[in-house]
Amino acid sequence: MQDIEVGKFSLGDNKTLALICGPCVIESEDRALFSAEYLKKLCDKLSIPLIYKSSYDKANRSSVHSFRGPGLDQGLFILEKVKKEFDLPILTDVHTPDEALAAAQVCDVLQIPAFLCRQTDLLVSAGQTGKVINVKKGQFMAPWDMKNVVEKIESTGNKNIVLTDRGTSFGYNNLVCDMRSIPIMRDMGYPVCFDATHAVQLPGGHGTSSGGQREFIATLAKAAVAASCDLLFMEAHPDPSTAKSDKDSQIALDQLEGLLVALKRIHAAVHAEESPHV
Repeated sequence: MQDIEVGKFSLGDNKTLALICGPCVIESEDRALFSAEYLKKLCDKLSIPLIYKSSYDKANRSSVHSFRGPGLDQGLFILEKVKKEFDLPILTDVHTPDEALAAAQVCDVLQIPAFLCRQTDLLVSAGQTGKVINVKKGQFMAPWDMKNVVEKIESTGNKNIVLTDRGTSFGYNNLVCDMRSIPIMRDMGYPVCFDATHAVQLPGGHGTSSGGQREFIATLAKAAVAASCDLLFMEAHPDPSTAKSDKDSQIALDQLEGLLVALKRIHAAVHAEESPHV
């Protein structure tokens, strides 16, 4: 397994369960700072490595009228403030080669959205930054097809790669999660993340926006940890009912602690079984 350094911790050794977390989109500087402070304190309390996540632009919304975020320049300004104030590694989505170069000046992890995971120019440009690249498996792809994605990034000499599963399209407005995807992609030699909040989306379920089934976040997250994912992706918001993006699939900040405690216990139990001394 490739050892991936992010901030002050490593991914891929499966000794600890890491977390990518934050609001879906940057709604304001104040809300970003509030969320980062809350998550920092919680993850320090639980000894969970945290990568703070939020998007400066939601470029693939259902409707042209959907809120997209503050844009590249203002968004990176806010993310840099979060990074410096709370000493957190930062992840954000990039959509074009030029965005990858700009975001790399601030962010520790560049995320390739699921719909763009086969875009060669974007993957190569992101890889050339030398940053950690987190690629979400497209809802339209089999897990073994991600090998081609890996090879595109590896062609730049960058082996700081994380692969994320977020479910697979299953009929109209629905996703299903095949937990076999986690060991299949881990066999490619890189850490695997499970996106527990996008996995409960109902894409386009409201016509002009996606729906979601928040009640299944915990179930899927627990299953993914039991299947040996290396880290979890969960979008969290102070008040999901007022969120400007993905309000049906984000988890409330104040509901995270109990779930994270349960996930840590599952992780410890799974990896205790792998120890020769147990």
